[in-house]
Amino acid sequence: MTKARPIRVLITDDSEFFCSFLEKGLTAAGFEVVGTARNPYDARDKILELTPDVLTLDVEMPRMNGLNFLKRLIPQYPIPCVVVSSAKVTSADVIGAGGADFLPKPRDGENTSTFFAELTRKLIRAAGTVPARTGCAPTVKPKAERKHNIIAIGASTGGTDAIEEVIKGLPEDIPPIVIVQHMPPVFTQMYAQRLDKSCKFEVREAVDGDTLHNGLCLVAAGDKHMRLAKKADGYYVKCAAGEKVSGHCPSVDVLFESVAEAAGADALGVILTGMGSDGACGMKLMRDKGAYTIGQDEKSCVVYGMPMEAFKLGGVCEQQPLSSIGGAILKNL
Repeated sequence: MTKARPIRVLITDDSEFFCSFLEKGLTAAGFEVVGTARNPYDARDKILELTPDVLTLDVEMPRMNGLNFLKRLIPQYPIPCVVVSSAKVTSADVIGAGGADFLPKPRDGENTSTFFAELTRKLIRAAGTVPARTGCAPTVKPKAERKHNIIAIGASTGGTDAIEEVIKGLPEDIPPIVIVQHMPPVFTQMYAQRLDKSCKFEVREAVDGDTLHNGLCLVAAGDKHMRLAKKADGYYVKCAAGEKVSGHCPSVDVLFESVAEAAGADALGVILTGMGSDGACGMKLMRDKGAYTIGQDEKSCVVYGMPMEAFKLGGVCEQQPLSSIGGAILKNL
């Protein structure tokens, strides 16, 4: 759910002067500069400590090149990053490494107001806070007319962006969503915070015993299996550490199998891009229990592994490109 607060920025540059220059200009523009880092290792530690919304990053720094840092960082922690550098790189280089955008450092004599106006625009866009375009908002059927009242989503490689693409356009009164994205501990909480800022409903990391309700999305913690359970007045989740299942903890199979048992035909399942086969057996069980299941198609996947295995097992009712899955969810609720 969008917060009325400044965008939190971490500045990463080995130049103390340029860090001070950026901090002063961004603060004046209404951002909250939560800290500065002098190299990628310092940035990594401060990302975990300070949980910024967006990162600025130089390219030529001690200990590690900024683009190499992006390639290592983004798969583990999908923080939006705008590269600000005088190095001979292009926007394509930055985006290819996992960054959101690129802006050259201002040259001597350049108008700093123009520079900060452009940086402000790029940081706001990267942080996902650009106001939505006007138009007809998607709607959810009334509960009495819905066939499915719980949504379960599983993903791995490439899934951080894919999940956001699927759920960011869903309406605020969406039935509860439970998500397993393969990701290490700590990063799942940060990822949930990122989704919370880009979605119309509440997104947070799951805690054992959380009760589900419309407008709530829970992301499994990076070191705990999440299972769906049912009680007299609805659903809740059980979260606990355990051995890896299908090679992972949290496991998509663990979630999907629990959804099949607890919700049966009341559920809708989605399996997205990912390496391996985690979630395939669980999705087949969901379909066997009457759930409606959607798989991402090969062309739009970063890795067509998990959706392919689910499809091969007969666990997928329909395959859709990533851009159509949000609409398919609403259509089949």
